[in-house]
This record gives sequence, structure tokens and C-alpha cells, in this order.
Amino acid sequence: MEDNNSLAVSLFSEILMADQLARSRLTKALPKGMELSHFSVLNHLGRAGLERSPAQLAKAFHVTRGAMTNTLSKLEVAGYVHIRPDWDDARRKMVAISPAGRQARDAALAGIIPMISEVVTDLGSDRVRATLPILRELRAKLENEG
Repeated sequence: MEDNNSLAVSLFSEILMADQLARSRLTKALPKGMELSHFSVLNHLGRAGLERSPAQLAKAFHVTRGAMTNTLSKLEVAGYVHIRPDWDDARRKMVAISPAGRQARDAALAGIIPMISEVVTDLGSDRVRATLPILRELRAKLENEG
């Protein structure tokens, strides 16, 4: 029987390899010039339907404010987000997805969905559904210890 240390190493090795492979496949499915970080932010803003501050986005994605500012600058140059001053606190900014950003997000989803749906079909939706609570619990545990 495996001890907890080797079980933990096996679990995290599989998660890290799956993450690397998933990121590679997702990046290839994105529209030309779009990075995975760009899609992630557009998808977050599109699903939320609300403005977010750069600090809120950085926290949500577990990245530094500088990294988020860099991503947001690229998205703004591409016309995918609107960044405005916060009317209540001029030192802060607020970010919203633009109509062009929604179109870019939709185009990215159109490229990604067939690939990820195929993976779920191959694994079996019941097995994926059964795995999700464990992955969510693992993520929550890692977030709370971070």
C-alpha cells in the first residue's frame, strides 16, 4: 500500500501534467494572437457581467497586480476591455468587457468547446461529474493554505 507521501507526489504530478497538457491544447484552440490569460480574463468578465477592479481580478486569478495590469493593458490595446476611473475613488480603475471583447470571448469558446467536450465524452460525463467535487475541494484547500 502506498504511503501518503508517494500518493501526494503521484496526485500532484498528475495534476501538473494534466494542467500543462490542457493549457497547451487550449492555447492552440484560441484565436490567433489570444493568450490563455487574455481568454481567462475575458471569460471571467463576460460571465460576471459586472465591472471589476484590477485588484479584484488579480486576486481572483491569484496573480500579482503587476501581472494583471500587463494583461489588462494588452486587452485594452486590442479593444477587448474598457478601463475607466472609479467614480468613488479616482486612484482606482474599473474594468469591463467591451462588445469586441465579448465577440473575441465567443470566438475563443467556439474553438475550445469542441475540444473540451470531446475530453468529457471520452472520460464519461458521470466520471467527470463525480470528480468535480474532489477537484473543487482540493482547490479550496490550496486557496486557504496559500
